[in-house]
Amino acid sequence: MIPQKLEQLIEPALADLGFECVRIRYAGGAGKSTRGQLQIMAEPVDLREMTVEDCAIISRHLSAVLDVEDPISDAYQLEISSPGMDRPLTRQKDFARFAGELVKITLKQMLEGQKRYRGRLVGIDDDGVIHVETATGRVSASLDQIDTAKIDPTEFFSTQKQPARTLKQARNNKEEA
Repeated sequence: MIPQKLEQLIEPALADLGFECVRIRYAGGAGKSTRGQLQIMAEPVDLREMTVEDCAIISRHLSAVLDVEDPISDAYQLEISSPGMDRPLTRQKDFARFAGELVKITLKQMLEGQKRYRGRLVGIDDDGVIHVETATGRVSASLDQIDTAKIDPTEFFSTQKQPARTLKQARNNKEEA
């Protein structure tokens, strides 16, 4: 199976460079004219900021590893990225590390009549159950029940300064005064 083979190749290669794999996604091409896309999201083990140079180093290294091992027979494009502000939460340790953050979670199956939740990540307990405090109460699910989970950066953006006024707004305010 491609995903397991990719993990077995990519994770140690990233570790050799001082990075950790956050997520691997492969979407195969739909036809002969469409190339597949291999997306690898990584972050430095020391949790420093990820740079463009880091992505370039990873890309060159993984390209060489993947060329030798050739786990994907079709043509594909390799994309390396950092998790970003709306980073996905894919591992148990992510749910512990980002406790207190605003998150969006989509479950694989309905729970109490819904699949999508937004709330404050409480964390993960010793049994591997993830807890999120929502506006309607606490939601708890195991990692295997979660389809997607990511940080919700809207709280960050709402605390930023308001955008500068346009020239027209400035003139209107001046005329009113």
